Amino acid sequence: QVQLVESGGGLVQAGGSLRLSCAASGRTFSNYNLGWFRQAPGKEREIVARISWGIGITYYADSVKGRFTISRDNAKNTVYLQMNSLKPEDTAVYYCAASAMITSVINRYDYWGQGTQVTVSS
Repeated sequence: QVQLVESGGGLVQAGGSLRLSCAASGRTFSNYNLGWFRQAPGKEREIVARISWGIGITYYADSVKGRFTISRDNAKNTVYLQMNSLKPEDTAVYYCAASAMITSVINRYDYWGQGTQVTVSS
């Protein structure tokens, strides 16, 4: 079992920045691939970014490429999502998740946090 707890969400104006954190406990954190997902009201959950275990290969959705950065600190069992140049369309509940696979497929992620709300005002 891996337990994930997100933090760092909040209300920010368009153009601003937030950094989300996801603290993990339980099984060996460094063995898992980690992803950030988001779900806006009335929309399906979508991947935002992911980072592999080991050398930390990253992937970003086109909608956030160049604005968001995912990183991980295995010593702290934490994964981060730095979000810059935020837009109103980034408003959503953001979730971190862990998978044994390097994948963007939502149902391949076995462990999920409870989510943190990000609201970007125009």
